[in-house]
Amino acid sequence: MKKILVTSTDMMMMQFLVPHVQYLREHGYDIEVACSEVGNRFEEVQKVLGEDKSYKVRLQRNPIKPSNLKGLSDLKKIINKGSYDLIWTNEPVMGIMTRLAAKKARKRGIKVVYMTHGYHFFKGGQAKYKLFYPIEKWASRYCDAIVTINWEDYNLSKEKFYAKIVEHIDGIGLDTKKFGAPIDTVKKREELGISLDAFVVLSVGELKPHKNHKTVIEAMGLLKDENIVYVICGKGELMESFQKRVKQLGIGDKVKFLGYRKDVHEIMQCSDIFAFPSKREGLGLASLEAMAAGLPIIGANTRGIVDYVIDGETGYLCGVENPKDYAAAIERLYKDKALCAKISDKCRLTVPKYDVGNIQYEILQILKELMDN
Repeated sequence: MKKILVTSTDMMMMQFLVPHVQYLREHGYDIEVACSEVGNRFEEVQKVLGEDKSYKVRLQRNPIKPSNLKGLSDLKKIINKGSYDLIWTNEPVMGIMTRLAAKKARKRGIKVVYMTHGYHFFKGGQAKYKLFYPIEKWASRYCDAIVTINWEDYNLSKEKFYAKIVEHIDGIGLDTKKFGAPIDTVKKREELGISLDAFVVLSVGELKPHKNHKTVIEAMGLLKDENIVYVICGKGELMESFQKRVKQLGIGDKVKFLGYRKDVHEIMQCSDIFAFPSKREGLGLASLEAMAAGLPIIGANTRGIVDYVIDGETGYLCGVENPKDYAAAIERLYKDKALCAKISDKCRLTVPKYDVGNIQYEILQILKELMDN
């Protein structure tokens, strides 16, 4: 039986990687995991994946923390004792430290795969993140393959980095059935206090600067039709400033802050379009979920999002911080119900390739081929 070590933060493991670990186990692989604890979820990792198969490493997300050297030591011990055939690592700090810890192991024939869920540096990104480019390029020599989830990262890795193999997969997987399942939309709108004839623009995400909800709020201030409502699911540091800005714009009746919700899949089903103005994403799971629910996407013209938002087909791309673009796109879809329905159908047809079942199979094939060669 081939043995694989998967490394990530506890948050990444619980939010995205558990289905892949379970799938690999179902297909005959012995899987162990090593996680840094950044979200207080390591005990949950142990419960789901097994205490004897889960190791904690002393790493932090901040790359310059001296205590990360302890995490490097932890990883070396795990790798040297594990007799692994392959190591699959994720995320910047964990990815770099795992590759460094596995340098000797690679000389013994162990394969190392680094999956990037979105490089910190990208076209149009903030200058402060450019420091990550030389670090990632240097670290790319210490793995056998890089796997990317968007085409910008794929092309950069292929052209600029040292890994001999670069692969692309369509995200990390989503449950398209959950977000496409029909619900009683009338009842749900009544529960949320939204009129049945309102045209609902939905956003889902933490209220943080890079999620850029502010741009859509400003767009709402440009729209005169009282029937258009902007609903935001999420909480965060900018809540108070957003609420203040909504009052300044005089659009208190047109913007609803719902906070953190566990029923997002139902709220999507009773919305009309999805606004995804994020300044940076690896791919953007929330907007793919919205596509599975049949919502046209109004998204920022930036990395990852451009992979699936096609103007006039699955939605519209807007300038990252251009409220006029968002207002124009919202108004276009609001006024043209036939166009909105056409784009909705296209979204449902486009999204299946991002389903978790397809991604599980893609990852299995990549890892299998590396171990067999």
